[in-house]
Amino acid sequence: MGFQTEFNSVCKFKSAQELYELLEYGRGKMVKSGFRVFPTGQKVIAYTPENQAIAIVRIVASIAEINFQGDEVTQVEMELIRGLTEEESRIQTSLAFEMFFGEQA
Repeated sequence: MGFQTEFNSVCKFKSAQELYELLEYGRGKMVKSGFRVFPTGQKVIAYTPENQAIAIVRIVASIAEINFQGDEVTQVEMELIRGLTEEESRIQTSLAFEMFFGEQA
């Protein structure tokens, strides 16, 4: 058991439904497997399940727990700051691929 630290600039959605709720309602949450530490209060870039930068969000809460099935999970609640422009999205997506999502050394 241990905590995994997330990159301070990355908040990647695995579920299109979770991302849709954030974009539609301005607030949302996502559930990640394992215990993770998300920087509460910090603004981060949100990415689609396809690794495309889509918005700037603020992490409102990060709750790590063991659920009723005995799995370690972290729930992250966030609020939408704003969507990215097409150019911002293109640049952030390229940088994130090189820094986070591309080949691992």
